[in-house]
Amino acid sequence: MLKKVGFYLISFILVLLFNFYIQSRIIEKTNHVIAMNKTLEEIENDNNTAGQFNFSSAPFETGPFKTEIKTSDGRAANLKIFFRRHGSVLYDFAEKIVKESDRNGFDYRLLPAIAMQESTLCKAIPVDSHNCWGWGIYGTTVTRFDSYDDAIETVAKGIKENYIDEGLTTATKIMARYTPSSSTWAFGVNTFLKALE
Repeated sequence: MLKKVGFYLISFILVLLFNFYIQSRIIEKTNHVIAMNKTLEEIENDNNTAGQFNFSSAPFETGPFKTEIKTSDGRAANLKIFFRRHGSVLYDFAEKIVKESDRNGFDYRLLPAIAMQESTLCKAIPVDSHNCWGWGIYGTTVTRFDSYDDAIETVAKGIKENYIDEGLTTATKIMARYTPSSSTWAFGVNTFLKALE
Protein backbone atom coordinates (compact mmCIF):
# COMPACT_ATOMS: atom_id res chain seq x y z
CA MET A 1 0.00 0.00 0.00
CA LEU A 2 2.84 2.38 0.90
CA LYS A 3 4.58 1.63 -2.43
CA LYS A 4 1.36 2.43 -4.30
CA VAL A 5 0.97 5.77 -2.52
CA GLY A 6 4.63 6.59 -3.20
CA PHE A 7 4.19 5.71 -6.89
CA TYR A 8 1.09 7.95 -7.17
CA LEU A 9 2.83 10.76 -5.32
CA ILE A 10 5.89 10.62 -7.59
CA SER A 11 3.64 10.40 -10.67
CA PHE A 12 1.66 13.40 -9.45
CA ILE A 13 4.82 15.43 -8.86
CA LEU A 14 6.20 14.53 -12.31
CA VAL A 15 2.93 15.51 -14.01
CA LEU A 16 2.88 18.73 -12.00
CA LEU A 17 6.48 19.55 -13.00
CA PHE A 18 5.70 18.76 -16.62
CA ASN A 19 2.67 21.08 -16.49
CA PHE A 20 4.83 23.88 -15.00
CA TYR A 21 7.36 23.37 -17.78
CA ILE A 22 4.69 23.50 -20.51
CA GLN A 23 3.09 26.58 -18.95
CA SER A 24 6.43 28.38 -18.72
CA ARG A 25 7.15 27.61 -22.40
CA ILE A 26 3.71 28.91 -23.40
CA ILE A 27 4.20 32.06 -21.32
CA GLU A 28 7.68 32.58 -22.82
CA LYS A 29 6.33 32.17 -26.38
CA THR A 30 3.38 34.44 -25.63
CA ASN A 31 5.67 37.13 -24.20
CA HIS A 32 7.86 36.90 -27.31
CA VAL A 33 4.82 37.33 -29.58
CA ILE A 34 3.58 40.25 -27.46
CA ALA A 35 7.02 41.90 -27.62
CA MET A 36 7.18 41.40 -31.40
CA ASN A 37 3.68 42.82 -31.86
CA LYS A 38 4.47 45.79 -29.63
CA THR A 39 7.62 46.56 -31.59
CA LEU A 40 5.81 46.19 -34.92
CA GLU A 41 3.07 48.48 -33.61
CA GLU A 42 5.69 51.07 -32.57
CA ILE A 43 7.24 50.92 -36.02
CA GLU A 44 3.84 51.16 -37.68
CA ASN A 45 2.93 54.15 -35.49
CA ASP A 46 6.21 55.84 -36.39
CA ASN A 47 5.45 55.41 -40.09
CA ASN A 48 1.68 55.73 -39.97
CA THR A 49 0.25 58.36 -42.25
CA ALA A 50 -3.22 56.87 -42.71
CA GLY A 51 -4.69 58.74 -39.74
CA GLN A 52 -3.85 62.18 -41.06
CA PHE A 53 -7.04 62.30 -43.13
CA ASN A 54 -9.45 61.16 -40.42
CA PHE A 55 -10.68 64.67 -39.66
CA SER A 56 -10.48 66.18 -43.12
CA SER A 57 -13.09 68.80 -44.00
CA ALA A 58 -12.74 68.01 -47.69
CA PRO A 59 -15.88 66.66 -49.37
CA PHE A 60 -16.17 62.91 -49.54
CA GLU A 61 -15.97 61.69 -53.11
CA THR A 62 -16.99 58.33 -54.39
CA GLY A 63 -15.67 56.63 -57.44
CA PRO A 64 -12.44 54.97 -58.43
CA PHE A 65 -9.50 55.47 -56.12
CA LYS A 66 -5.99 54.17 -55.75
CA THR A 67 -4.60 52.45 -52.73
CA GLU A 68 -1.09 51.82 -51.58
CA ILE A 69 -0.03 49.12 -49.17
CA LYS A 70 3.06 49.67 -47.05
CA THR A 71 4.68 46.91 -45.12
CA SER A 72 7.00 47.31 -42.18
CA ASP A 73 10.43 45.76 -42.48
CA GLY A 74 10.42 42.85 -40.05
CA ARG A 75 14.21 42.93 -39.88
CA ALA A 76 14.21 46.25 -38.02
CA ALA A 77 11.53 44.91 -35.67
CA ASN A 78 13.64 41.82 -35.04
CA LEU A 79 16.64 43.99 -34.16
CA LYS A 80 14.56 46.21 -31.89
CA ILE A 81 13.37 43.19 -29.91
CA PHE A 82 16.96 41.95 -29.60
CA PHE A 83 18.25 45.39 -28.56
CA ARG A 84 15.42 45.94 -26.07
CA ARG A 85 16.00 42.51 -24.52
CA HIS A 86 19.64 43.45 -23.93
CA GLY A 87 18.99 47.09 -22.95
CA SER A 88 21.10 48.42 -25.82
CA VAL A 89 21.36 52.02 -27.02
CA LEU A 90 21.26 50.58 -30.54
CA TYR A 91 17.46 50.20 -30.23
CA ASP A 92 16.99 53.62 -31.86
CA PHE A 93 19.36 52.69 -34.68
CA ALA A 94 17.75 49.42 -35.86
CA GLU A 95 16.48 50.93 -39.12
CA LYS A 96 19.88 52.56 -39.74
CA ILE A 97 21.64 49.21 -39.29
CA VAL A 98 19.27 47.51 -41.76
CA LYS A 99 19.68 50.37 -44.25
CA GLU A 100 23.50 50.39 -44.08
CA SER A 101 23.66 46.59 -44.26
CA ASP A 102 21.51 46.65 -47.40
CA ARG A 103 23.54 49.50 -48.89
CA ASN A 104 26.75 47.53 -48.36
CA GLY A 105 25.32 44.18 -49.40
CA PHE A 106 25.64 42.00 -46.33
CA ASP A 107 23.36 40.30 -43.79
CA TYR A 108 21.68 42.86 -41.51
CA ARG A 109 22.45 40.64 -38.50
CA LEU A 110 26.23 40.95 -38.89
CA LEU A 111 26.68 44.43 -37.34
CA PRO A 112 24.58 43.58 -34.24
CA ALA A 113 26.32 40.20 -33.85
CA ILE A 114 29.76 41.85 -33.94
CA ALA A 115 28.58 44.58 -31.53
CA MET A 116 27.29 41.91 -29.15
CA GLN A 117 30.58 40.02 -29.31
CA GLU A 118 32.79 43.10 -29.02
CA SER A 119 30.94 45.23 -26.46
CA THR A 120 27.76 43.44 -25.30
CA LEU A 121 25.82 45.81 -27.58
CA CYS A 122 27.68 48.99 -26.57
CA LYS A 123 27.74 48.36 -22.82
CA ALA A 124 31.54 48.09 -22.68
CA ILE A 125 33.01 50.70 -25.01
CA PRO A 126 35.66 53.40 -24.63
CA VAL A 127 34.19 56.63 -23.23
CA ASP A 128 32.65 58.92 -25.86
CA SER A 129 33.67 56.61 -28.69
CA HIS A 130 30.29 55.32 -29.98
CA ASN A 131 32.43 52.34 -31.01
CA CYS A 132 30.42 49.22 -30.24
CA TRP A 133 32.30 47.12 -32.80
CA GLY A 134 35.86 47.34 -31.52
CA TRP A 135 36.63 48.99 -34.85
CA GLY A 136 40.22 50.20 -34.92
CA ILE A 137 40.79 49.49 -31.24
CA TYR A 138 44.10 47.82 -30.49
CA GLY A 139 46.71 48.49 -27.86
CA THR A 140 46.33 52.13 -26.82
CA THR A 141 44.75 53.11 -30.14
CA VAL A 142 41.02 53.87 -29.96
CA THR A 143 38.94 54.88 -32.97
CA ARG A 144 36.21 57.30 -31.91
CA PHE A 145 33.10 58.27 -33.85
CA ASP A 146 31.04 61.45 -33.54
CA SER A 147 27.78 59.49 -33.22
CA TYR A 148 26.29 56.02 -33.51
CA ASP A 149 25.06 56.98 -37.00
CA ASP A 150 28.64 57.80 -38.00
CA ALA A 151 29.92 54.56 -36.44
CA ILE A 152 27.31 52.40 -38.19
CA GLU A 153 28.04 53.98 -41.58
CA THR A 154 31.83 53.72 -41.18
CA VAL A 155 31.90 50.17 -39.83
CA ALA A 156 29.39 48.92 -42.44
CA LYS A 157 31.43 50.47 -45.27
CA GLY A 158 34.65 49.11 -43.76
CA ILE A 159 33.26 45.59 -43.45
CA LYS A 160 32.17 45.67 -47.08
CA GLU A 161 35.45 47.06 -48.44
CA ASN A 162 37.93 45.27 -46.18
CA TYR A 163 36.18 41.93 -45.70
CA ILE A 164 33.19 41.12 -47.93
CA ASP A 165 34.74 42.50 -51.14
CA GLU A 166 37.88 40.48 -50.42
CA GLY A 167 36.00 37.19 -50.05
CA LEU A 168 35.95 37.15 -46.23
CA THR A 169 32.26 36.31 -46.00
CA THR A 170 32.01 34.06 -42.95
CA ALA A 171 32.62 34.85 -39.30
CA THR A 172 35.65 32.54 -39.29
CA LYS A 173 37.22 34.25 -42.31
CA ILE A 174 36.42 37.71 -40.94
CA MET A 175 37.95 36.75 -37.56
CA ALA A 176 41.31 35.95 -39.18
CA ARG A 177 41.72 39.65 -40.06
CA TYR A 178 39.35 41.41 -37.64
CA THR A 179 40.77 39.89 -34.48
CA PRO A 180 43.49 37.36 -35.40
CA SER A 181 44.53 36.73 -31.80
CA SER A 182 41.08 35.36 -30.91
CA SER A 183 40.05 31.75 -31.28
CA THR A 184 36.45 32.17 -30.06
CA TRP A 185 35.32 35.40 -31.77
CA ALA A 186 33.72 33.61 -34.73
CA PHE A 187 31.87 31.24 -32.41
CA GLY A 188 30.40 34.21 -30.51
CA VAL A 189 29.42 36.08 -33.67
CA ASN A 190 27.80 32.95 -35.13
CA THR A 191 25.92 32.40 -31.87
CA PHE A 192 24.47 35.92 -32.02
CA LEU A 193 23.69 35.61 -35.75
CA LYS A 194 21.69 32.50 -34.87
CA ALA A 195 19.93 34.31 -32.01
CA LEU A 196 18.75 36.94 -34.48
CA GLU A 197 17.19 34.45 -36.92
